Amino acid sequence: MSIPNDTQFYPSFLLVGIPELEDMHIWIGFPFLFVYIVALLGNAVVLFVIQTENSLHEPMYYFLAMLDSIDLGLSTATIPKMLGIFWFSLRDISFGSCLSQMVFIHFFTAMESIVLVAMAFEHYVAICKPLRYITILTSKIISIIAGIAILQTLCMVVPLVFLLLRLPLCGHYIIPHTYCEHMGIAHLACASIKVNIMFGLGDMSILLLDMLLIFLSYVRILYAVFCLPSWEARLKALKTCGSHTGVILTFFTLAFFSFLTHCFGHNIPRYIHIFLANLYVVVLPALNHVIYGVRTKQIKEQALRIFFKKDS
Repeated sequence: MSIPNDTQFYPSFLLVGIPELEDMHIWIGFPFLFVYIVALLGNAVVLFVIQTENSLHEPMYYFLAMLDSIDLGLSTATIPKMLGIFWFSLRDISFGSCLSQMVFIHFFTAMESIVLVAMAFEHYVAICKPLRYITILTSKIISIIAGIAILQTLCMVVPLVFLLLRLPLCGHYIIPHTYCEHMGIAHLACASIKVNIMFGLGDMSILLLDMLLIFLSYVRILYAVFCLPSWEARLKALKTCGSHTGVILTFFTLAFFSFLTHCFGHNIPRYIHIFLANLYVVVLPALNHVIYGVRTKQIKEQALRIFFKKDS
């Protein structure tokens, strides 16, 4: 039984890049390359330090390693193709490659959301229940959290493939974007995409729930922080929480903006939509290892000890 889709007549899609900014593609590519190099090197260093130092084999750093791995995957799934579009006009992408890129992007995005929830929970336990930290965050619990994260993400992402395969494209194959994602492909269809939109809204509601859980965790953390007797300790904790919440809010705001603009933001200029949609797959992977990794005292000290021990 063949799939009711005529995509076989169009072996490739055409990714436009950032609409209305085609003349600036060459220049836009340079900061994207710089951010990609920062993301690759930074996340790789943090992963290497965590893997080689036994003192960092703790729940906090396990979650950080998960986040860095996700960021490496997300940036690598998107930025090389973007640079090919910007610098070499390599706009063609096969239908299979487009679907694969979509799966990786949505998989890593959903995984990042769940890992951020886990990290917020870890921070809550560390600050609010420090005496029970070891008994709550055991290796078994961390493995269960990782397993649930992967299973939930697959349930969110795999149906998207089948929802797209059922749609007839009817000769439409130009995607006004720098990468393939669910609603961008769905909008090429010449049939109703209400089911795709509803499923996408369902995925967004799960991300919204993740954001709510993170918010509740940090409310409890802030309450505990303001109960600390030392102002110095309060300021240090507030500084850490502030940087974390800034990254989290940026991630969720850009993710929600991208999806909702696809569905309802028809009056928003395309170049603004696409440019902002690029930020959460380009900039955040480079920021996360700085906010969560390099600024962590233990990781900074171990990294300096590993890479500069010959000079000491």
